[in-house]
Formats: sequence, C-alpha cells, structure tokens
Amino acid sequence: MEIALLEPFLTGSHADWAQEYTALSRHQISILGLKGHHWKWRMHGGAVTLAKKFLASKYQPDLLLATDMLDLTTFLALTRHVMADIPVAIYFHENQLTYPWSPTDQDPQRQRDAHYGFINYVSALAADAVLFNSDYHRQSFLQALPGFLKAFPDYNEVETTQQIIDKSRTLHLGLDLKKFDKYCPELGKSADRPPLILWNHRWEYDKNPQEFFQALYALQEQNVDFEVAVLGESYREIPKIFTEAKSKLSDRIVHWGYVEDFSDYAAWLWQADILPVTSVHDFFGVSVVQAIYCNCFSLLPKRLAYPEHIAADYHDRCFYTDLDDLVAQLRKACLNIKSLRQEKLQVMVDHYDWGKMIAVYDDLLEKIK
Repeated sequence: MEIALLEPFLTGSHADWAQEYTALSRHQISILGLKGHHWKWRMHGGAVTLAKKFLASKYQPDLLLATDMLDLTTFLALTRHVMADIPVAIYFHENQLTYPWSPTDQDPQRQRDAHYGFINYVSALAADAVLFNSDYHRQSFLQALPGFLKAFPDYNEVETTQQIIDKSRTLHLGLDLKKFDKYCPELGKSADRPPLILWNHRWEYDKNPQEFFQALYALQEQNVDFEVAVLGESYREIPKIFTEAKSKLSDRIVHWGYVEDFSDYAAWLWQADILPVTSVHDFFGVSVVQAIYCNCFSLLPKRLAYPEHIAADYHDRCFYTDLDDLVAQLRKACLNIKSLRQEKLQVMVDHYDWGKMIAVYDDLLEKIK
C-alpha cells in the first residue's frame, strides 16, 4: 500500500512520529513536509505549498494521511483532479479548538483565533477517517465542536458534528521507547543519593511550571532531602519562574537546561526517581510516558490524557487532587524512596512502543476507504 504522509510542521515529536512510522511500516510511505516554523502560517499556507509539491511529484498513493496542521480542504481543492478517488485520513496530534492560547498572543483579544479551530473542523469534516492520539483528545475535541459552531451567526451546521463523531477513533501515539533501553544502568537507580525530582517538559506556560516549583519550595521549607534536574527545551519567552527557581533551588539543582544528546537525556530519565506533573495541557504527554518507561514514578493531576497511561491499581498512588495534595504525596515519595526505587513501572506504557503499535497502525490505515 502506498501512503502519502503530509506534515506541514515537520519537527519535534511530529517529525519523530512521521519518520519512525515511515521506517517501520510494512506500507510504502512518502513524507511531504515543511520545516516546523511559523505554525500559524503553516496552517494557512502550508496546504498550497504541499499541494504544489504533491502535484509535481506525480505520486499516486492509495491513501493520503494528513496531520492537524494541514488545511486539508485547501489541499484537496488544489489537487482535486488527481485526489478525487483517493481516501483521506487526518491524524490529530493537537487541535486549535481546545489548545490553550498563550497569554502573550494577541489573536484571542483581536478575535482572530477561531479561524485555526475552523481549519481543524472543516479538515475533519472532509476526511474519511479522523484519528486522535488519545481518548482524552478525541473526546475533548468532539465535545467542544457544537459550542464552537454555535458561536457563528447562522448556518452554523452544528449537526455536522455527528458526521465527524461517526468517523473518529483513537489511535494512540506510536513511540520509539526501546531506544531508551541501552542507557538503562545495569545496577538500577543509585541507592545512595537523595531522591531526584525531574522536569523534562518544554519551558512554557501550558506545562504550569509555577505549581511545579511551588511544590518544590514547600518541600524545601519542610527540610525534605531531594535533588532536582530540569531538562526540556526553552524558547525566547521563558516564564519568569524558571529564573526564580534556579536561584531558590540552587543547592538542590544537579542539572539545569536542555540536553542536546539523546544519550544524556535518556541517562537523566533513568536516574530520576520522581516526576511531578502539573501541566494544564497535554493531548498525549510524550515526556511523561518516556519517564514512566524509564521507571520514574509519576505524580499526576487526574485530568487530560494521563489516566490513560496509568494502570488502575496505581491510580490511588499516582494521582493528586490539588497543590497541597501534590506536596503531601511528593514528601511521602521522597521519604520512602528506597521502596519506590524498586517499582517496575515500564509495563504500564510499553504498549506504546512501535514494536506493538506498528501493526495497529498498518492494519487500521489499510481498512480506510
């Protein structure tokens, strides 16, 4: 089976997903992508450029697999004379209907934000199959659609939501988790060091670093012994809390900043003991799943996609209700670190590895008509 994979934002986890699936699939997949910059312009203009590339290639696939950053309706309009009989699937890594906007972005204030959600809506409407990377993502998008459409003045076509529901399903993200195995220390986690608390997310507002560091400040005030490693990518506008935390926690910090080499990143995940997660947004949570795979005990808010990653018998131990509960559970984990280091958590998430997911993807896409 020949598949054309269209990704207007080919970078980061989007690129990993596309390239790993292409390399492992039994199908023949060709990626047509654009650099992962200027996301708003990619959603507007990416379809025009990718349609031009597609037509120039003379490629005639059996299936088109697009991602949520593509204005699928524009792409299909520009390629209609060759795409008329080819089935189309769209994969949602994110969506702009329920993605929280940055407080510094001017578009919501100027009422220019709805257009990006509308692109996602009509793209889903035009596709033959609509795939989401988590149950949470699928349900939150579909639940938000009627209210989104009702905000328009007339002919808002709310009933089309059912058409999208009928062709939607969850297809969890495939990940290369096995690549972490070679960096696992033979003797396991170090037994003679203080508990190592980990941050391995982007340094951005939607990951809620304020609450993460408030929890660590509380532990410090209680004289709980711990160390902290802060990984993850930072951008031009870094939340101020990171500068404050670097100073306040200076005696506890064993690493601060992005690590370029995967080997270093993997080594830190295997060393880490506890991952307190405070995010207000995560459609899947790659960094969380990676840490759990490396047997890092996670303390999670019971929201977003996280309940999908945690086995039912761990829910009482892994989920917290508010900041006070997070601090209490984090303190308990630090004080019981010896037993915590014996936990085998990898089994909860290893089904996301491509070794198990590749056949799921291939079989599902083969049936799309």
